Amino acid sequence: MVDSVTADRSRTGSQVRETFTRYGGNLGAQGSVSYLFHEVGLMTFPPGTDEARLMQVALEAGAEDVIVNDDTSIEVLADPVEFETVRAILTEKGFEPSTAEVTERASIAAPLAGEAGELMVKLLEALEGLDDVRDVYSNVEISDEVLARI
Repeated sequence: MVDSVTADRSRTGSQVRETFTRYGGNLGAQGSVSYLFHEVGLMTFPPGTDEARLMQVALEAGAEDVIVNDDTSIEVLADPVEFETVRAILTEKGFEPSTAEVTERASIAAPLAGEAGELMVKLLEALEGLDDVRDVYSNVEISDEVLARI
């Protein structure tokens, strides 16, 4: 999903369409993939963060979920309306997030490997490089093999 801000919708649409085509993709109609994403407040914490205490404080603060990743980093998800409150409480209790933003999060993931994965990485980078593109959201999971090559 590509979020852009522009004074010239035709120019930006053309640039985005051309970028998708260059990397083997297709530009869908406006809103055609929005059902795959939901807006969420996302805070991340580095590996080594006290998982049990963070989970307790986050849930008491009103977070919706706490996710521990394979690398032991932790993600705290909050309703966008409650995001600043949850963030303030966590910070007050000694948990300063590495990143904190309201973003779009995919509801399902699509794993990619090989050439398709490489093309997707290049597509995402090219889209992010366009002047009028503000954010690019994706539901792909790129294999470690592809990431190691790139």
